[in-house]
Amino acid sequence: MDPDYEEPTVTLNSFRAMPSEGGIPTFEIGLHILNPNASPFRLEGVVYTVSIQGHDVVKGVGKDFPVLEGYSEQTIKLTATANLFAGIRLVMDLMNSPGKDLNYEFEAKLDTGGFGRSIRVREKGSFRMDGKGDSRVIGNDSLIPET
Repeated sequence: MDPDYEEPTVTLNSFRAMPSEGGIPTFEIGLHILNPNASPFRLEGVVYTVSIQGHDVVKGVGKDFPVLEGYSEQTIKLTATANLFAGIRLVMDLMNSPGKDLNYEFEAKLDTGGFGRSIRVREKGSFRMDGKGDSRVIGNDSLIPET
């Protein structure tokens, strides 16, 4: 491995609901990847989870991403379907405590293929369903290299 190699930076930059068919919510998740190296970065696959109030409401995988050339950056999009039963449990919790901050956590493992290490991303924050107050990030462990 090149001694000057730096781990790519990966951050969550969007999470939005999309029109869905059949009543089960679908979400688009944007991950921004920055490659600080001269060599291209190949992403083989991603496994991810989005939790709200401790309920794993979205779990998914993605593959077939374009190669990220050296010294460049791009956003990849992941499409995920909500876990219906976890969503129902979340709604029940929300009915018992309306108007409060909701904590979320996004976790992902990015497989770089070959003998490279996986990159783990974890971001935490909070938001309000009623739109009052500010969303805030309460922790960001953006890069946690897997050994």
